[in-house]
Amino acid sequence: MKTLLTLGLALGASVALLAAPAPACAQVAKLVPAQSEVSFSVKQMGVPVEGKFTRFDAQVQLDPKKPETGKVGFTIDIASATMGNDESDAELPKAPWFNTAKFPQATFQSSAIKAVGPGKFEVAGKLSIKGNVRDVVVPVTLSQSGANSVATGGFAIKRLEFKIGEGEWTDTSMVANDVQVKFKLALSGMPPL
Repeated sequence: MKTLLTLGLALGASVALLAAPAPACAQVAKLVPAQSEVSFSVKQMGVPVEGKFTRFDAQVQLDPKKPETGKVGFTIDIASATMGNDESDAELPKAPWFNTAKFPQATFQSSAIKAVGPGKFEVAGKLSIKGNVRDVVVPVTLSQSGANSVATGGFAIKRLEFKIGEGEWTDTSMVANDVQVKFKLALSGMPPL
């Protein structure tokens, strides 16, 4: 149950990390939801457990040749977190975990994008989960697949920094503090690499 909530929160953080308004300088790419995914993993009692978010949106305005002019925004519907287990899925929306009644979304708004290699970028910005905001840097690899561009990456968050798992769930021997977030976002309308 703890793990499920932690996973959902981590995923929310991931999605939030990608949510930011786009600048007027470039065309806004559209998310292709059916080909995109945001997942998270955490250890519960030392055993890795995984979850995912099923509803999220991204606003990406990026010219890969001029990444410093780009903006990335991401919003995750936190109530869409699932760990594939009815008991865990019922706990995730509750106050100790995501408190979706009060905090329905996790968001990310970029503040800087820089190229770090061919098709590789670092996206810095503010991640907001459950009313808690932290600076994060997300490594992103961009590739092209047919008419779409695909942004993939992953990063780690500390769930307790976002108050995911409050009260008795702050005990990290049950649910680890480290949450790994991974994403694959298919985008249409992105300029070529």
